[in-house]
Amino acid sequence: MTVCAPCSRLHAGDTYHLVRAGLLGGKNIPTTIRNRPRLFITLTAPSFGPVHRAGEGRCRPRRDGGTCAHGRPLGCGAVHAPDAPVIGQPLCADCYDYTGHVLWHAHASKLWDRFVIDVRRRLATSAGLVQSHFADHARLSFARVAEYQKRAAVHVHAVVRLDGPNGPDDQPPPWGTAQLLIDAVRASARRVLVRTPYSPAVGELALRWGVQVDARQLHTDGDGPDDDAVAAYVAKYVTKGASETGAGTDHPITTWGDIASAPVTEHVRTLMWACWRLGGLPEYEPLRLRAWAHTLGYRGHILTKSRAYSTTYAALRAQRAHHVGRSGIPGTITDVNWRYVGSGHTPGAALIAAGIAEDLATNREVAREEREVRR
Repeated sequence: MTVCAPCSRLHAGDTYHLVRAGLLGGKNIPTTIRNRPRLFITLTAPSFGPVHRAGEGRCRPRRDGGTCAHGRPLGCGAVHAPDAPVIGQPLCADCYDYTGHVLWHAHASKLWDRFVIDVRRRLATSAGLVQSHFADHARLSFARVAEYQKRAAVHVHAVVRLDGPNGPDDQPPPWGTAQLLIDAVRASARRVLVRTPYSPAVGELALRWGVQVDARQLHTDGDGPDDDAVAAYVAKYVTKGASETGAGTDHPITTWGDIASAPVTEHVRTLMWACWRLGGLPEYEPLRLRAWAHTLGYRGHILTKSRAYSTTYAALRAQRAHHVGRSGIPGTITDVNWRYVGSGHTPGAALIAAGIAEDLATNREVAREEREVRR
């Protein structure tokens, strides 16, 4: 199951319950899963060039100083506040690998798929199983969320759980330990790669995860704060659009001029331009980079979960509708008819919505006058 960014804004509470049910049970998921091997992992994008960063110390101190090939300093001795506009911006935009950044985004979902497959294979090998027989002994379930970092590169947070072959209702095999899962995650993150299509202009790139990989075991007894904290974090982030993180816009880019007028930093604007330029090459046509220029080439969904991880949005909505219908709360109003008014939070959305409302009122007045004339 996947959730796109605009739609996910409607599901903040549901997302929390969906992720939490996969951690602690409930919502038709047995509570015994809280005793399964469960990890909270973070996979990052590789470096595409040094960027300014916040912290207690200096940004990028260099004893020998020095400049790059474009005459810009290789280091930065300033101390930046966490909300400083310069955070995440390249030290030298001409040195930054914008092509690699965009193509990595375009292949990030495929990289995640290969990562999950490789984790299963490593678990099977560690248990002495034939890799193709892993599904007969265990099942790897997950829920992952994509997050844009300050440098406008996506990294992935995921809850990973090991079940028996039948999913949440089945206990994992005795060899399925959290440490075995941690070792498999770390090894697979270092190993997997995706190669881009060959391009006369770019060549062939080998895309990998970044060197920063975090894999933490969640409390097996379910009594600690980790489970609720993880569920709340995922639910909070999944309701944000690209524009709210400063990494793109929530509406597609249709012309070169849209990029020039977008309310983004120059770093993000250059990534959009890279999407537009690379999207015009025939070898990258399947990547649809121009269609995804507003998300900097990232074509994946904000939230993705495996089938057996937890409940579904449809089940949560049905349960809520059933509860409201049986609650008998005075004054409860249920809307079943909806009318499109406009897209929220994009430039001019409020004016568009107001214009539609005004047009509808005018149309009603005209219809009323026509009826009077016919009488």
